Amino acid sequence: MREFDLIIEQINACGGPHHPRRQVLEVEAESPEAYVRAHSQMPITSIEVQDGVTTITTGNGNGYVTRYLFSL
Repeated sequence: MREFDLIIEQINACGGPHHPRRQVLEVEAESPEAYVRAHSQMPITSIEVQDGVTTITTGNGNGYVTRYLFSL
C-alpha cells in the first residue's frame, strides 16, 4: 500500500465546473485507479498523469463528474 494526498472535486450539472465541492484526504491504496474503482459509483472516463499528479475523472454522462487528483 502507498500513501497519497487526494483532492476530490465533485461537479454537478447545476453548479458547473466553476463551483465544485472539494475534499482533501490522505489515503492508502495499491494505486490511484484501484482506489477510484473501489470508492466511486460512476465509471472512469479518463486517466491522466502530469507533473507527478494522477487525475482520474469519473462521470455518469448526465453532467455529474468527479475528479480525483492523487499526489505522493
